[in-house]
Amino acid sequence: MDNRKWREIKQQMGFLALRTSALIIFIILGILLYFLFVRGIKVINWGFLTKMPENGMTSGGIFPAILGTFYLTMGAILFALPLGIMAAIYMTEYAVQGKVIRLIRIGISNLASVPSIVFGLFGLALFVNYCKFGVSILSGSLTLGIMILPVIIRASEEALLLVPNGFREASLALGATKWQTIYKIVLPNAIGGIITGAILGVGRVAGETAPILFTAATFYTMKLPNSVFSEVMALPYHIYALMTEGSHPKEQKAIAYGASLVLIVLVLGINMIAIVIRNYYRRKKKW
Repeated sequence: MDNRKWREIKQQMGFLALRTSALIIFIILGILLYFLFVRGIKVINWGFLTKMPENGMTSGGIFPAILGTFYLTMGAILFALPLGIMAAIYMTEYAVQGKVIRLIRIGISNLASVPSIVFGLFGLALFVNYCKFGVSILSGSLTLGIMILPVIIRASEEALLLVPNGFREASLALGATKWQTIYKIVLPNAIGGIITGAILGVGRVAGETAPILFTAATFYTMKLPNSVFSEVMALPYHIYALMTEGSHPKEQKAIAYGASLVLIVLVLGINMIAIVIRNYYRRKKKW
């Protein structure tokens, strides 16, 4: 067998392995969604989505948990996205590329792999106790924002580095300042990758339980939040509480499956909006 034929066989085997891996992942995802749908759809109705919990969370709805999850997710993104983009701009466009920047990048990559419970303890010590924000939306959002900051920084940095240097040189040659070049040329062409980082952040934030356990979430409340200093119910912690701390497991387990399905749909919905925005900006690219 000649080398060309052997290379073709190896290529076909590689494609087969990739297709098989993708099929296995798709099947696992389908089983998971089917499992949640079958058990969760039974309790989902308009009242379930809009009512307050009743009878010790054995009936009623999950509206406070939906609202709390939305507030925490949006708060984290509003904090982390601008900060992450500015950090990425400085590291790629302004900083001298040397040993210090390499160490910073290593530190950011390591932070991305820190367990979420550690960020929760950090948020408890800094925001809840030291800054006196208490258990609140503000404390939870800042903690979650710090947790996803490394992901957003790295994704934004990679997106900025993919913009050809010729764009920068042409802009500067035409008399634009450094900041005008970044703002009008580099950022618009990197926005797709930046939003990808935001999507990854949203997916992680919306489903986290450990950080908000110490900083934002409450087991049960009949009040909707009226400020950033209010504590909130959140879907991940609500699901955990229903499955582990309830006194009526049969009724609460059904609600937990319904809340899980709602959480999945909420995350997918936010991600779809971000993907539409990303694709819109990608179509506007000229290169």
